[in-house]
Amino acid sequence: MKSSALATAKRAYASGARGVGKVLTRVRLLPEDPPPRDSRLKHWAYSLTRAHDSIGISELDVPWWTYDAIDHVEAWLADRDGVRAFEWGSGASTIWLAKRVESVHSVEHHRGFGEMMQANLAGTANATVEIVEAVESDEPKVPSAKEGHGGLDFAPYVERIHEIGGTYDLIVVDGRAREACLLAALDHLAADGIVVFDNTRRRRYQEAIDAAPVRAQAYRGLTPTLPYPDQTSIVTPA
Repeated sequence: MKSSALATAKRAYASGARGVGKVLTRVRLLPEDPPPRDSRLKHWAYSLTRAHDSIGISELDVPWWTYDAIDHVEAWLADRDGVRAFEWGSGASTIWLAKRVESVHSVEHHRGFGEMMQANLAGTANATVEIVEAVESDEPKVPSAKEGHGGLDFAPYVERIHEIGGTYDLIVVDGRAREACLLAALDHLAADGIVVFDNTRRRRYQEAIDAAPVRAQAYRGLTPTLPYPDQTSIVTPA
């Protein structure tokens, strides 16, 4: 019941924000085109009109991380060539990374969303979105703590990185079963690579970072489309 109410509230917020954005654009209180990202408050205000719209967010040329984390990762990428990226959880970040790395392989647990992303990235040769759904299980090997996901095993989703193999310079943890994803990521992270772990204000994610052999820098603050501050952490091996 709580999960359903939260989903309804999110849909209502997103719909309302997009509607207000259309009105403000029509009366010229918002520009037709997004402000540059270095005009942070203006960019953030404009982004609220794309709430919960991954393709809309990608049109602002940002992933769905905090602005400070975006700045950090963009600066990190600027010093490197041939970056290989892996993601748990596709979306605006997939499109953003595809413009900046040699290749990005994204694993998505939600079939409908994954198929939408596949269609939008059909002409992008260096981006792959692979759908790996959870399987029903009375005793999940890798459960998800997210409400409504009881009785689902995310082991195939988490372990897909092991099946693909190899190392990655940048790994994004922004999907389901993130605690398990973090540990799996460390087995495939290049020596000087980074892990982008999103939404680390959540206690279970911070506890997972604290328990792992890693260092983390938290970037808390404004996030595109969100009306409240959030936190994205950049994680490296200890």
